[in-house]
Amino acid sequence: MFFYEIHEGDEEVGAAVLLAHEERLEPFEFFELVKKARALVLDSYEEDSLAEAVANELQRSAGFTHVTDSMLVASVNVDEKEENTYLLTEEGDTRTLFMSREDNGEPQDGEEEADD
Repeated sequence: MFFYEIHEGDEEVGAAVLLAHEERLEPFEFFELVKKARALVLDSYEEDSLAEAVANELQRSAGFTHVTDSMLVASVNVDEKEENTYLLTEEGDTRTLFMSREDNGEPQDGEEEADD
């Protein structure tokens, strides 16, 4: 699997999307595909950003997979401090946080749930 990125906007505020493809494309070939997809969606996209619209078009027309948060299975935050290292999973409208707690009468492995 090979990964490609599309950026929109400046470095501080811009949006970036990630795409995957089973074949390795030369950078210039990918650039040409992006320009073609951009021209197709520029006047009529409904996504939140042009980059997302281009990624979705490349998924429809060129065999890419637009890697989105909905495909994310698990997210782990790592930190030098143990208490700031935790697992976050999402299923449906439920987001679950798994973290370890100090032994102060609380269970060793805690779980907190929050609805979006």
